[in-house]
Amino acid sequence: MASDPAAADLGLWLRLVLTPGIGPIHARRLLERFGSPRCLFESDGPALAAFAGERLARLLQSDDGERQQQVAQTLEWARAESHHLITFADADYPRHLLQIDDAPPLLHGVGRRDILSRPMLAMVGARNATAAGAANARSFARALSGAGWTITSGLALGIDAAAHEGALQGGAGTVAVVGTGADILYPSRHRGLADRIAADGLILSELPLGTPPSAGLFPRRNRLIAGLSHGVLVVEAALRSGSLITARQAGEFGREVFAIPGSIHSPLSRGCHALIRQGALLVESAREVIDELPALPARRDLDALAPPEINPDLDHPHRSSAGGPSLAPDDARRVDQDPVIAAIGHDPVQPDILAAHLGLAPGELGARLVILELDGLIRRLSDGRVQRPSPSG
Repeated sequence: MASDPAAADLGLWLRLVLTPGIGPIHARRLLERFGSPRCLFESDGPALAAFAGERLARLLQSDDGERQQQVAQTLEWARAESHHLITFADADYPRHLLQIDDAPPLLHGVGRRDILSRPMLAMVGARNATAAGAANARSFARALSGAGWTITSGLALGIDAAAHEGALQGGAGTVAVVGTGADILYPSRHRGLADRIAADGLILSELPLGTPPSAGLFPRRNRLIAGLSHGVLVVEAALRSGSLITARQAGEFGREVFAIPGSIHSPLSRGCHALIRQGALLVESAREVIDELPALPARRDLDALAPPEINPDLDHPHRSSAGGPSLAPDDARRVDQDPVIAAIGHDPVQPDILAAHLGLAPGELGARLVILELDGLIRRLSDGRVQRPSPSG
């Protein structure tokens, strides 16, 4: 736990943010008026009521046993070496995040606190990502992290997880902003990934300890991802998705918004294409992203970075074999329902990437691909990649 501010002062910060009815905007205004939580709580009742209103003044000054118990439990949690409470008063509170009006006055962190001083770039996308989309996310994140950009994302399934994994391979690390308390893991299957992030990056939350996952909390999480970052890269997204909310918030904060294009037939490309129509920058490589961002003090040579695996057939991504038949209705339903075909998405993909994405042994996947190919539901390209047929056959 940090020694500055002292535990007593941290307790006052916690008392402020744990007061019912006090959100980030209220808390910031109170701090701007009174200077610090200590000055706020030591002020006389009339002065506080004149500024905050009688109801909030009573809540702030009340002797709330439940709130005090939460304060004590959080201070005890923060005694662990890898657990941190970061407030507006700390020199390492993320300066970029302070630029948004509803920046949280206190953050809970698990992992490496020093990573907050690094320049950050957000990467977000679909939970039900295709194998190609996940591969793109890993590749871009690895290259961007290798060039000095810490990758922020939300620890969700799909693109978020792939972005964290790629960033951990790149050197600049990753920050996982979660929509639960910092002591709650969601989704639970990401235990191994969360442990790796805590070791080489940071898990970050503004929510009180013990806060369980709830749909209404994830938009709050998304605004932190955007607020921490110089820009947001959307890899795959449907038209109605949290990723587009993050991108919209990034635009409102004055951040750059980037989007990777995809197949015109894929629902997971439509969100990216909508962003591009609205002014997001279409990018096909990590170099294109970095060229639009502020120059870092020490930048690696991007020519040495492995190129990302993005739309290898971008010039003709949906070309089907000449004279190929259209899918019968039963086959079309099977295409929609088969998990292997769903994971292939609408862009060509290497079988080894597909096997890793599905968690299948190469031999098992190979047998399933042979059956799908014989049934005409996928086709194999000359370089070994597989692709689903276009809707028109």
